[in-house]
Amino acid sequence: MPRFYCPTPLATGLALCLPAGAARHVQVLRLQPGDVMTLFNGEGGEFDATVTRMGRSDVDVEVGAHHAVEREATRAVHLLAGITANERMDWLVEKATELGVASITPLVAERSVLKLKGERAEKKLAHWQGVAVAAAEQCGRNRVPTVHLAVTLTEWLKKSAPGERWVLSLSAGTQPLAQVLGPAEGLRMAPVTVLSGPEGGLSPTEEAAALAAGFAPVSLGPRVLRAETAPLAVLACCA
Repeated sequence: MPRFYCPTPLATGLALCLPAGAARHVQVLRLQPGDVMTLFNGEGGEFDATVTRMGRSDVDVEVGAHHAVEREATRAVHLLAGITANERMDWLVEKATELGVASITPLVAERSVLKLKGERAEKKLAHWQGVAVAAAEQCGRNRVPTVHLAVTLTEWLKKSAPGERWVLSLSAGTQPLAQVLGPAEGLRMAPVTVLSGPEGGLSPTEEAAALAAGFAPVSLGPRVLRAETAPLAVLACCA
């Protein structure tokens, strides 16, 4: 059954004209009156819905039963990820959403190839948020991770963030991820912010600042993973 993100209030029995984005997807799939779909608005659970009218560019539906189902990860993982070049950041956002990331903050690191600010940064943010929405629709999540505005590490460190802090590092003295995770014991664990660098990694200055701010250095093993692969490996272990 097709699933669509519908960022509006939803309730059983509601007659609704779908927002433009969802309506466009319904049109592309050539759904017809009587066809059914799933709607979610990110506030919890999902709703059945039935097409009642297909216009030239708008779609009316009747909202059906609510299902209080969630498919979130056990631990809330917030990525502070160095911006990667070309389409690799799109790939990271998409796969991180599928793996249950709670939020993503693109990091404008010293070694980032792509530098963002102003209108260009806002357009990229909207694009990446759209990638997250599409991935949530595909993978069955009923909550869409927030993609925050890109920041430098210095800017991020001025804010407070609850939970643990890990920085992916190749330096001596790091702890293996398995050791940091410890036994799950079936409990919902504290949130964690995972800091990872772009191609070329974090600079020595950035890594030192992270360690001084309480980030624990974490290793993913003896192999050097790509910038877009390393944070996904962490998410897979925390899912």
